[in-house]
Amino acid sequence: QVQVVESGGGLVQAGGSLRLSCAASGRISSINVMGWYRQAPGKQRELVAVIFSNGHTNYADSAKGRFTISEDGAKNTVYLQMNSLKPEDTAVYYCNVNRGAFNYWGQGTQVTVSS
Repeated sequence: QVQVVESGGGLVQAGGSLRLSCAASGRISSINVMGWYRQAPGKQRELVAVIFSNGHTNYADSAKGRFTISEDGAKNTVYLQMNSLKPEDTAVYYCNVNRGAFNYWGQGTQVTVSS
């Protein structure tokens, strides 16, 4: 089992910044990918950004140029730095940890961007 704990959400004005953290613990060997997804009310969960074990990153088009995903391997933690936030970024943000056939999700952290 892998435990996933997110933190760092909150309320921010449009144009502001937030940094989300995701800490993984437990059976963390052989983690392939860690990433962030989000789900707005009435919408499906969507990918925001992921980082692979080799350091490669992928971003949703909506996140490119504004969000940066990074990792601290020593702490088994992934960060999502979000700048130039927009009201449409409002959602619950979930961290995902993938170990091959197994996916683990955190409980989510709310991000609200006011206009």
